[in-house]
Amino acid sequence: MSAWLGLLVTSFWRDRPTLVTGATGLLGGWLTRRLVESEASVVCLVRDWVPRSLLLGGPLASKVTMVRGDVRDQALLERVMGEYEIDTVMHLAAQTIVPIANRNPVSTFETNIGGTWTVLEACRRSPKVKQIVYASSDKAYGESDELPYDESAPLRGSYPYDVSKACGDRIAQSYAATYDLPVAITRCGNCFGGGDLNWNRLVPGTIRAALRGERPVIRSDGTLVRDYLYVEDAAATYTLLAEHLASNSELRGEAFNFSNELRMSVSEMVERILDLMGKGAQFDMRSDAPNEIQHQYLSAERAQRVLGWAPKFSLEEGLKRTIAWYTDFLNQPNA
Repeated sequence: MSAWLGLLVTSFWRDRPTLVTGATGLLGGWLTRRLVESEASVVCLVRDWVPRSLLLGGPLASKVTMVRGDVRDQALLERVMGEYEIDTVMHLAAQTIVPIANRNPVSTFETNIGGTWTVLEACRRSPKVKQIVYASSDKAYGESDELPYDESAPLRGSYPYDVSKACGDRIAQSYAATYDLPVAITRCGNCFGGGDLNWNRLVPGTIRAALRGERPVIRSDGTLVRDYLYVEDAAATYTLLAEHLASNSELRGEAFNFSNELRMSVSEMVERILDLMGKGAQFDMRSDAPNEIQHQYLSAERAQRVLGWAPKFSLEEGLKRTIAWYTDFLNQPNA
């Protein structure tokens, strides 16, 4: 059990039937682990079999119920919610890679938008569902001259991934307003941590290249500014928000930003990783990252005030844990 999680297990999660979509992803894997350690009864919807994911690559898989299927299959979702008497839904399933969204917008829209209304409609038709947490994104805000974003900022995403998350976000708000569906929304900064197998992402790609003695690749010109949130902190936002949603109906349809509020350029982030790994700050700058927002970072003041949320890990602590995870993972056979 995680060192700090053991202090937080309460009767709220014990034996609670909880559905996680997107459980083979980075955040989904860590959230599933957190729920299992909190003694929830977890059901995971799995579309693609990713054998080396955090969910499937270790003992976690034997501690959950797995259902194979697509998040756009409403009949399947209603069956799962009914037969497993699902109480809480964590909807994370999405196509999350910006370059893929640029190349394949339709598949991104189908999963991120269509999948979201399908999940919410299945929840609406499943009377035992009491809490739903939907994973939106800071990208839903789009470009803005007013930074950091707070939750009152309009959702003005322009590019395919950004639009898909803005649409899903607004659909969740619509279901809350129209049907009083008990859904709340997370908008997180860039998540990082062990278990992310999308190597074209900045953090895992940089660590893998450094461990191999190669020069890390930066797709952009290095000046894009983001905030970064360690994945265990991100996973904790979902359980915390669900707990508050269960006791406060006024949170239905509400969105919360989660961020460590430490803004950094892409090149600064790579330099920080390489410094922690004892490597030289040499990298390959490609300056080829179309449809990316130049400056994007969040205010987490509302989450701090309303939910009492605060990150448990500093950026350095999160990066050290992430580097250690990939060092062990890439030293395994066939890595």
